[in-house]
Amino acid sequence: MTDSNAASDIPDERLKQLAEAHGVSTEYWDYHGNLAAPSRTTLVAVLGALGVKASDPQEVEESLREVDIAPWRRTLPPTVVVRVGTQSTIPVHLPDGAHVRVHIKLEEGDTLQLLQADDWTAPREVDGVLTGQASFVIPDDLPLGWHTIIADVDAGPDGGSSSASAALAVTPDHLDLPSSLGGRGWGVMAQLYSIRSHGSWGIGDADDLTELVGFLGDEGADFLLINPMHAAEPVGEMTPSPYLPVTRRFVNPIYIRPENILEVSRLSGPRRSLVQWAHEEVAEANLSADAIDRDTAWKAKREALEVIFAAGRSRSRQRDFERFRDAQGVGLERFALWCALMEKYGSFADWPDNLKDASSAFVANEARTLADRIDFYAWLQWIVDEQLGRAQAQAKASGMSLGLMDDLAVGVHPQGADVWAEPDAFASGVGVGAPPDMYNQLGQNWSQPPWDPNRLAETAYAPLREMVGTVLRHAGALRIDHVIGLFRLWWIPDGLRADQGAYVRYDHEAMIGVVLLEAHRAGAVIIGEDLGTVEPWVREYLASRGVLGTSVLWFEKDEDDWPLEPGAYRHLALSTVNTHDLPPTAGYLADEHVALRERLGLLTEPVEQVRTEARIERERMLTRLREHNLLADNPSERETVEALYRYVVRTPSALVGVSLVDGVGERRAQNQPGTDKEYPNWKMPLADGSGEVVLMEDLPENVRLASLLGAVRNEFNR
Repeated sequence: MTDSNAASDIPDERLKQLAEAHGVSTEYWDYHGNLAAPSRTTLVAVLGALGVKASDPQEVEESLREVDIAPWRRTLPPTVVVRVGTQSTIPVHLPDGAHVRVHIKLEEGDTLQLLQADDWTAPREVDGVLTGQASFVIPDDLPLGWHTIIADVDAGPDGGSSSASAALAVTPDHLDLPSSLGGRGWGVMAQLYSIRSHGSWGIGDADDLTELVGFLGDEGADFLLINPMHAAEPVGEMTPSPYLPVTRRFVNPIYIRPENILEVSRLSGPRRSLVQWAHEEVAEANLSADAIDRDTAWKAKREALEVIFAAGRSRSRQRDFERFRDAQGVGLERFALWCALMEKYGSFADWPDNLKDASSAFVANEARTLADRIDFYAWLQWIVDEQLGRAQAQAKASGMSLGLMDDLAVGVHPQGADVWAEPDAFASGVGVGAPPDMYNQLGQNWSQPPWDPNRLAETAYAPLREMVGTVLRHAGALRIDHVIGLFRLWWIPDGLRADQGAYVRYDHEAMIGVVLLEAHRAGAVIIGEDLGTVEPWVREYLASRGVLGTSVLWFEKDEDDWPLEPGAYRHLALSTVNTHDLPPTAGYLADEHVALRERLGLLTEPVEQVRTEARIERERMLTRLREHNLLADNPSERETVEALYRYVVRTPSALVGVSLVDGVGERRAQNQPGTDKEYPNWKMPLADGSGEVVLMEDLPENVRLASLLGAVRNEFNR
């Protein structure tokens, strides 16, 4: 790039003013601590994704005028989100001199008239009409829930009358930890697909989950954090990453255990044989430490599920199924239709153009034609919902205070069901990712379309609340991956590198409030994954709302770059030794995180420098362990791993997570950020340090796991 071209890509002040008005940050701090700024090209593209024209000075000026007048064109804001116990006011816009009455229709059906507050805002001309502003008081004693604000405007004999409405969410000020937790608790973190038993179909499933929580509950665990369960492609090649689903609301039916469906007991002999034969096709894979083959597992499992579905249901079971469909509503029907269309036409890119618009008459016609297949895909969701409900019931019965802790991915596949069903909810022409950081020095592009913040408000945050409500149906806690995404997201325009994005802000007060309201209704705890570049005020805000943060031992350091002392950790946090984006602790201690990135060409600094930094980090950690009398000289690998976990238990963190792979001595990473085909991400079955498969049945007798869980228990009880 020449100097003149570089200069022309510097945004001018009016463009930056427009960007900031639409929530696009024109400055940010990079991971080196330097102030950075998006280019003009980036700002224009990101504004375009928000529906704002800014390609030349004239468009910028027109868009600035529009952003100023737009709120005055609405009688009421699209959605109002307030905290319970807090009084606030809302603006109402109406023709100057008109009369207005405003009331709230509560969720339970009662009506409450609102009082008008003083508002001396001067009227202004809006599209040729002199428009005034009135303000009304939302009282501080409204109940939690979703209510409706209604404004009735009377402009007199000549102006006529009109009515406008807006959603009102009254949300918890903060969430309290459940009393059953007793102030602190510990649990296990695992990738469900990797935990198989002799009865599995080549991949871990809901039955394995039920057995695992029963075992861990007996061991004293309070929760089991599992990978996102979101649905993937129903046909063709299944995306292995649980963090790139086709929908975040519904579940991947690959986690169904066919034999545990009630109707199997009523199958005829020949039909039951078909189910058994399908299982035999993949049963041997349970004993292999090779990468998990989701496509083969799903093919066999799907064959069995088709047989079971075709056998029908009793009248009472059919009514249960219908009630489930009614409760899940249009969202489930749209998802099931998308699955049926995928089955008929293949990849979304190959669909006829007239079917890519979910609201078209052509799609409605296909829905009638594919009614039986829609029933099948809706039935799959009912079955997996039942089986996950059974797992959570087992977790609670075994003594877990929280039970299942689900994981919520940051986004969805750009050609998935969510984007097809609600395209207006997403911004187009951009993807979500992350700017460069210490572990991903080129930045990351996750190829996921972001929610349009304006559209979220227009729909009363329906995509967010419906998603969270569904995910929390059978869970006592929810980990939100990249929780900063409820505050801001790194938008990367199509065609630009991952480091050429810009941060787009969201209404975090509304987003967090909606999440807390759904969590309150479910009686669940919320954990935000707040690793990486997160401003201190964000962590303080989340803590003030009762949202736990995330602390990883290797990332928690003091000003001198030494491991943070246990007492300096946060109380409101889920603290762990490692994370799924790092090798298991045994591998990390052996510098596998450096060796792997070197093999894959992901380092931007000399490998010897990175190795030296890793050695210093490790030596400082071992020194810290010895300072706390947790480690003797010449310790074994097992003793070092246990010392690290005992160190974390000594923090005041409300929750402590123990990685299952650390308990069995696994060394292979589940995921290497920044790779796609270069590494078998999200495919590693549970194995020990020698590469031998560890099955669910082996866990209760696994000496190394028993030793680690015992060390954690004893440290908690000391």
